[in-house]
Amino acid sequence: IPRGAANFRVFADIVRTYGTESYHLDTPDGKGAVNYAMRKPLGVVGVIAPWNLPLLLLTWKLAPALACGNTIVAKPSEETPSTATLLAEVMHEAGVPAGVYNVVHGFGPGSAGEFITAHPEVNGITFTGETATGAAIMKAVAPTVKPISFELGGKNPGIVFADCDFDAAVAGMSNAIFSNTGQVCLAPERVYVERPIFERFVAALKGKAEGLVLGFPQEKNTNMGPLISKQHREKVLSYYELAKKEGAKVITGGGVPKFGDARDNGAWIQPTLWTGLPESARTVREEIFGPCAHIAPFDREEEAVEMANDTPYGLASTVWTRDLSRGHRVGQAMEVGISWVNCWFLRDLRTPFGGAKLSGIGREGGLHSLNFYSEPTNVCIKL
Repeated sequence: IPRGAANFRVFADIVRTYGTESYHLDTPDGKGAVNYAMRKPLGVVGVIAPWNLPLLLLTWKLAPALACGNTIVAKPSEETPSTATLLAEVMHEAGVPAGVYNVVHGFGPGSAGEFITAHPEVNGITFTGETATGAAIMKAVAPTVKPISFELGGKNPGIVFADCDFDAAVAGMSNAIFSNTGQVCLAPERVYVERPIFERFVAALKGKAEGLVLGFPQEKNTNMGPLISKQHREKVLSYYELAKKEGAKVITGGGVPKFGDARDNGAWIQPTLWTGLPESARTVREEIFGPCAHIAPFDREEEAVEMANDTPYGLASTVWTRDLSRGHRVGQAMEVGISWVNCWFLRDLRTPFGGAKLSGIGREGGLHSLNFYSEPTNVCIKL
């Protein structure tokens, strides 16, 4: 909730100082001309939000769209419909006029999602979700040739060098892998550890995983809640089984926990770590979206970079090293939208955010958001 509120505050500040372009043009008669660009709202923006961080990722798009003067038609995920509706009630109480923020519930294909994306009077679409869904939306919007902004799936790498702050790297990677039960598009599901510390790192990360308290999110001692649904758990479990078939060594987890209480009726799953798979294994190449990661050793910096980039995705990466030059070098070499060094999920809302390759189209954040949610008109005045 605080980060959702911060989205509104930050973009309210940014839009106040949002400048425009202005140029003087020399002309043959010597009198010249002035060109300036003015920006107008797109009009109606369709916002299709995911279920994993429903308030944060909805307001991340809603705030700059409203700041640019647009009206919104939002479709939350059918898995998490309440957040968007409660936000509408809050906005109404805050005095936002009726019709500015509109919520439509439903599913995707053949339902609300498709109707919004294909509608000729919706002037832009912003979407966060799976790559396959993004591709389907691209087809739907093609006849109306409207701007799109997509943040899609990822199979993110983490690289841990032997010179890292070991305890910080273990804690940071544990947080990155298991936060929100692994249901974070930025989570590293592939971890590459320099060989001199590989065994020690695997053991330490195993300890972190086995020390997590699985429980109800509202309980103070809980470290990890359930997955979004039993259906999603079946998907994650299918990868747990696939990893075993592909020959993975299960370091910890790999199944469904048994509690002997009401939690057995929920969608909890064990935090899981593997080693021993080749880079070609499906477990290593496909996004799972659960609390799991495969850990592999490397010997050279160039090898780590090559393995990290050997993926059709390009959303995020995290690098752990005390060598600042190496941090810059490897961070810049990552084929991703955002590369963290000695941290993860640390966000400045003024910076560009999005994915490369199959992980997205366009960037949002700061002026990048305002540029997407508005349209420029150049005015040329002959003097």
